[in-house]
Amino acid sequence: MLALLAACDRRPVPLQFAGPTMGTTYGITVTRLPQGVDRVAIEAAIAETLSATDRHLSGWNDASELARFNATEGTDWVPVSQALLAAVEQARAVSDASSGAFDVTVAPLVRAWGFGAGAGDDPVAPSPAEIERLRSLAGYEKLELRRDPPALRKAVPELAIDLDGIAPGWAVDRIAERFDALGIEDYLVELGGEVRARGQSPERRPWRVAVEAPLAGERRAQAIIELGDAGVSTSGDYRDFREIGGQHLSHTIDPRSGAPVAHGLASVTVVHASVATADAWATALMVLGPVEGLALARELGLAALFIERGARASEFVESETPEFARFRPPPGRRL
Repeated sequence: MLALLAACDRRPVPLQFAGPTMGTTYGITVTRLPQGVDRVAIEAAIAETLSATDRHLSGWNDASELARFNATEGTDWVPVSQALLAAVEQARAVSDASSGAFDVTVAPLVRAWGFGAGAGDDPVAPSPAEIERLRSLAGYEKLELRRDPPALRKAVPELAIDLDGIAPGWAVDRIAERFDALGIEDYLVELGGEVRARGQSPERRPWRVAVEAPLAGERRAQAIIELGDAGVSTSGDYRDFREIGGQHLSHTIDPRSGAPVAHGLASVTVVHASVATADAWATALMVLGPVEGLALARELGLAALFIERGARASEFVESETPEFARFRPPPGRRL
């Protein structure tokens, strides 16, 4: 009987995959393999997906399709891959729903403030005149999409796209699709902080993901959520920031002002079926701030957690939508 009980309690030995990609890292756990699928097949799915994402969507790869489109100087239709068109279309949907709070055309403003690909090592704050000039060259409505055949067109030749706010989540979604096609039912994929989980963890329970406290100098959990078939993304100002003229500047640029966001919101976490969409919405809500952002999240039924800075250092105030609360572990469950 003891031997039988031990056998029944035997947990699967998970497979782990990790490595560098697109200027960050990825980590993947697969709880169990379906019959006929081996480690080689999984490694191939991961490598092919990451290579395709870098080839089409990367702003850090000068030879990527995105970089080549940004380098075009005209306003004619430019044929693009289905991958690039779909990513831009997915971003555009969030831009429309957020009234432009998420905007992939703010690349020149991001660089001007010292962030993203092509930014200088010793940035200075752009002048008000420069901000206005760059704002006139941006705007998601200045980027046109055509589905058949797939193409993009700039309304102004200087327009440039920055997909850093959606590309990592896009890669995670594509890896998840490959895993689903292989019949893998239990996995967790993390890339640059973007996470997609399905099924059960090796502990035979929903995957538990920590939402970090927005602290620059340490890492601790602010909240714990459970995911059975969903993705999660967090946008915040506590990891990627600059100090210019004694000011703490967030890497999140408000397209409406052309400047870094300046409110008390430290981070926003969004849970969604698509990690890319969660990624885009986390940025949009971070731009909108704790009042406007929370109101829109509630109106649209988004699962979102807002963390604001409190009166004292390391003190935070949480606000969440009812949809996000459903991902919290039930009270009394052992963590």
